[in-house]
Amino acid sequence: MTAVLTLQERLDFGAVTALKAEILDQAGNDLEVDASNVTHMGTLCLQVLIAASSDWGRAGRRFRLTSPSDTCATQLTLHGFTPDTLTGVAQS
Repeated sequence: MTAVLTLQERLDFGAVTALKAEILDQAGNDLEVDASNVTHMGTLCLQVLIAASSDWGRAGRRFRLTSPSDTCATQLTLHGFTPDTLTGVAQS
């Protein structure tokens, strides 16, 4: 089963605990993270997504970041990531 988690607009320090809990609630499922609403992504929330991607990969589960907003894509790029590299999807 693939669960879908829609990220909130502002992923700042105040959103870290809730984001981590929402992700952990989906443990055991493939997870699609919809980033279409993101207007700000802070470093701590990015770290939570990176850790989750790694954990899902080790568990043999699929973890994808989908539909990143322009702001989300830009902020990922500033940290050296794309949605694909963040989630470990190989480029063709």
